[in-house]
Amino acid sequence: MIEPPSGSRVAANTVTPGCCAPVIDSALSDAEAAQLAGALTLLAHPIRLRLLAILARHGGHVCVCDLEAALPVKQPTVSHHLRLLRDGGLIEGERRGQWIYYAVRREALATVRGVLEEFWARMAD
Repeated sequence: MIEPPSGSRVAANTVTPGCCAPVIDSALSDAEAAQLAGALTLLAHPIRLRLLAILARHGGHVCVCDLEAALPVKQPTVSHHLRLLRDGGLIEGERRGQWIYYAVRREALATVRGVLEEFWARMAD
């Protein structure tokens, strides 16, 4: 990685006298990077990916008891990951008696897909 001389600060798209033309282009704003990082953080765990896959494949609401039975972890771990997915807006929960039934928020997943597709399209340009 090429860094400016110690003590100097150079903006990303400026040309330093005696230097070559800038090759660094900030293809991602701070807000876009934060949004993408948030989405990737939510998806960056095998249990959360499996939960999303189960819910997406089912298409409707799935009882938390069935989710717990389908995964190789204990109930507190499943609840933790469901809470993260719910707080991240990727799933929704509906209480029915003593159980909570979860479903994927398809519009939220479509948004994540769009952000990822846009990111990779920018990287290809």
